[in-house]
Amino acid sequence: MDVGRGAHGVTWPVRVDPTGAAGPTRHDTTTARWRRSSRGLFVPADVVRTPAQRVAEAGAALTSDRVAVTGWAALCWRGSRWATGVRRDGSLRPVDLVAESQVLRPPSGTRLCQERSGGDPVEVVDGLRVTSAVSAVCFAMRYAESVADAVEVLDMAYRADLVSPAEVAAWLEEHPARRGMPRARAALGLGDENSWSPQETHARLAWERFTGARPLTNRPVFDLAGRHLGTPDLVDPATGVCGEYDGDHHLTRRQRRRDLAREQLLLDHGLQTFVVVGGDLGAAFSGRLTSALSRAERATGPRRWTLDQPGWWVDTSTVERRRALQGVEREIWLGPRRSAG
Repeated sequence: MDVGRGAHGVTWPVRVDPTGAAGPTRHDTTTARWRRSSRGLFVPADVVRTPAQRVAEAGAALTSDRVAVTGWAALCWRGSRWATGVRRDGSLRPVDLVAESQVLRPPSGTRLCQERSGGDPVEVVDGLRVTSAVSAVCFAMRYAESVADAVEVLDMAYRADLVSPAEVAAWLEEHPARRGMPRARAALGLGDENSWSPQETHARLAWERFTGARPLTNRPVFDLAGRHLGTPDLVDPATGVCGEYDGDHHLTRRQRRRDLAREQLLLDHGLQTFVVVGGDLGAAFSGRLTSALSRAERATGPRRWTLDQPGWWVDTSTVERRRALQGVEREIWLGPRRSAG
């Protein structure tokens, strides 16, 4: 039997088929070739439980049209690459389901939340019932473990252009009595439409926590003739201090050469850079940031850089601007953004 892959690269669970044509036979399910995904449903044992696969397996088990997938799982299904359902400690988050009443026993690996819909639309996307993008984002923010985690959810939904600040603000205003609203409102105030990765988000929050000032995210820097010098992950517009997050891909020789060349170009124009690495947002981060700020204070001479964008540059710093891009223009200006992080 050939169990093909569907949208999102997932393998849909199937029921037992006595003929073995559309699903495993009863005997097949007792072998190592199959695993049970939920009650009465099976997938081949070698199917990897990617985030989208987890969502598909949970969604396939839903037997009521009064239940929908929401939270990180709905965002994943709608295309957010950072909605993985994995906590920072590596543990898995349950697939969140929402219904107005206890209409079923939640399948293993899921969490059912009973909330009134309040008019929230439910859509069928690639075969799964999911809440709207803004409802899913706000759910994930409200049930996040911390405000910082809620900001990460919001930033990455912005990154995928699934929601805009105005859409999130409107949803929160329309549902004032929902659980977790203080956390969601706090996250909305701290969110940023132009963060390219969760690591950048947490580095930005740490910067603001240590200094009281909020750096700009992925803002292009130019020389005074309008030449693009680089786009640092974080930059303080007042001092020219730039923070660069170095993930694992920065360790390759080719990428390291590029990083050093860009760093030197920024230094040559009077900007002060420092590096942020994963899991390093405490004293070491504060020390490097403080050192860079001190170097900037000691700098003399006229400023040789600017954040003012020349006429040929297309600003992509907001969801609204990115959504407006079409065709080749979208590929040109958002291509580097899709490969970052």
